Amino acid sequence: MKKNKRAEVENFQNQACVFCKLPDDCPEKYGEKKTCLKHNITLHYFCLLMSSGVYQRGEENEGICGFLVEDIQKEINRSSKLACHFCKKRGASVGCSVKECRKSFHFPCGLKKECIFQFTEMFPSFCWIHRPVQSTAVSSRLSGPYSCTICLEFIEPALSYSVLKCPCCNSSWFHRDCVQHQAYSAGMFFFRCTICNNKDKFQQEMLRMGIYIPERDASWELEENAYSELLQSYQHCDVRHCFCRKGREYSQPGSKWEIVRCQYCGSRGTHRSCSSLKRLQENWVCTECRAIIHKTETLQRTSVSSLASSPMKNETAKQLLKRSPKGSRLSAPYHRDIPSRQSLQTLPAMEILKELEVQINPLEFTRFTINKDDAFRGALCALRRKGFDPHHLIAVKFTNTRTSFEIVANNHGQRREFLRLLMHKLENSSLFEGSCSKNLALDPQALREDLYYDAGRMIGLSLVHGGPAPGFFSKMLFNCVLYGPENIVPIPEDLADACAKQKVKKIEEALTQDELQTAIKEASEYLAVAGCLRPDWTLCDKEILMKDILNFHLITRMHVPIQRFCEGLKILGLLEKIQLFPEAFAELFCHKPQKLTSVKLGDLFTVHYSLDGNRKLRETKVIGFWRQYLQDCEDSACPVSLETILVFATAADAVPPIGFVPEPSIEFLHSQGQLQEMFPQGETSFNSLKLPIVQTYEEFRRNMDYAICYSI
Repeated sequence: MKKNKRAEVENFQNQACVFCKLPDDCPEKYGEKKTCLKHNITLHYFCLLMSSGVYQRGEENEGICGFLVEDIQKEINRSSKLACHFCKKRGASVGCSVKECRKSFHFPCGLKKECIFQFTEMFPSFCWIHRPVQSTAVSSRLSGPYSCTICLEFIEPALSYSVLKCPCCNSSWFHRDCVQHQAYSAGMFFFRCTICNNKDKFQQEMLRMGIYIPERDASWELEENAYSELLQSYQHCDVRHCFCRKGREYSQPGSKWEIVRCQYCGSRGTHRSCSSLKRLQENWVCTECRAIIHKTETLQRTSVSSLASSPMKNETAKQLLKRSPKGSRLSAPYHRDIPSRQSLQTLPAMEILKELEVQINPLEFTRFTINKDDAFRGALCALRRKGFDPHHLIAVKFTNTRTSFEIVANNHGQRREFLRLLMHKLENSSLFEGSCSKNLALDPQALREDLYYDAGRMIGLSLVHGGPAPGFFSKMLFNCVLYGPENIVPIPEDLADACAKQKVKKIEEALTQDELQTAIKEASEYLAVAGCLRPDWTLCDKEILMKDILNFHLITRMHVPIQRFCEGLKILGLLEKIQLFPEAFAELFCHKPQKLTSVKLGDLFTVHYSLDGNRKLRETKVIGFWRQYLQDCEDSACPVSLETILVFATAADAVPPIGFVPEPSIEFLHSQGQLQEMFPQGETSFNSLKLPIVQTYEEFRRNMDYAICYSI
């Protein structure tokens, strides 16, 4: 008998709704599925609620949710004569609330065709023509957020059926599906704006725009025994060798077998006897927390520059920089410690990049056709080709040359020149903002074209393929790459906009309520965009206000660009190495190479003398001219700079992080009656500089100036 009754219930549950004829059971979308076994009626709650010809005349315990059965049957008969405007089937119980409009439709059909159903008062419904719309009040001069403040995915800030905004702060935009899911989960008591935290005005607007807000507590509050684990204390001995005969979970308070928990995390424990703790000693620390504390103290005591100057094996560095699962959020002071560049050579980074370089197949190459005036677009076209493979050697052909790709495949000079031009173009592009230390800039067009991802890949290719490092990152941007934006605490100095930085600093420096209100008024545009413009800010709330505005402008609205940029940096495994060895890569990303000197540039080149004694004497004399020429260039006595000389010989204006292959060398041009032998020659493919044999320094200098200025 019981089995028959259970089967009967299951049969009714599989029945279709009497209005929309759909068997779907989706409470969030159609409301709960209700069944009246006695009268053989199955329906969706929202289909019943929005039906135009039925009203709630009974008590909550009568009929179905207060709708009497006889009224429901009358509505079923009425709707059976009405055809849906969309699917043309019978049962269209919902009608547009505008009197002049005669459209009828099923509730699910209305959802698909972007009709709006208001779950308030008389539960009116509106077709796609007469539905309510939102109006924007945000100044067109301000750049609002371009990510959904609920799911943080990209969103086009244009009001539509699927895109809504908060009526209070005018700065939070979200997808309709996201805000509906949040409302269904949070319920009426916890549903509010994710940015300004407004509840009443926000809920009224969302109800007007057709968002269903259940009149109940939040879903996480209704779960039975949801917080029961908080009432239990951790009871387990986690040391390697537990000496308790009654097991690791045995605990006897007041004895040597009492379990003491870690004073920091509370999620590890030990018997007093197992860790030799005294009777009243409570300051035990587990191994994981001890490692985190030790690492933090070490990093605070020892500057990263001293680490770079001392020999450190890779395994030691990995242990020092390896993240603990409990240590994902490090303190803000550690995040801001970025070493300064100490020397021209970057040996630690060089070794790391050479490990990554092993992945490149020298027998395969990818073609890059580049216009020197726009290296960025040329690189973008090559990166987005279907057959692009970062493991292949980059073969660069400039559009103003007639050289074939077969010849340029092994031309390291053209590759270095292209990567140098690319990094320069990237640094001055709209993707970054700031003077010297740059942050990512919010560029809607770049976001739509996914240029942030490509920018990350370009930097990765440059580093591993022998090009220059960016050298223009701000500390905050590098820390976002290293730890993730969610773990960064921004400060006013991180703002790239000088005007915004000045106004925010004025808020920070306000000492009286009047000064604070004046500063808030001056920064009202920035506060409005961030959803922080409220008249009730006090001096006590100043830190909260600072945190909100900085988090919004530097973290929240930049979440998607930073995420895509980091995805691009994963090319050839670079991002993983950056996170393993941050002290080496901080120099490459945040500091320009140290300025060349005549001594350092001279030491870069290996001189190849002739074996013949007479020739060697003339070559030694020319090397003296060469050193004097470098000194004159350093003293600005020549029209040529030291960086230009390096470009002439190697196509690079600084030593690449991965180093030169082959090493730069100097050879000599002994005159055989040809005019070109009187002038220096640079072979960037082999990093070779050929110096002419002349008799006087004046002639040497004149010929060097002419050749280098003409070629560059």
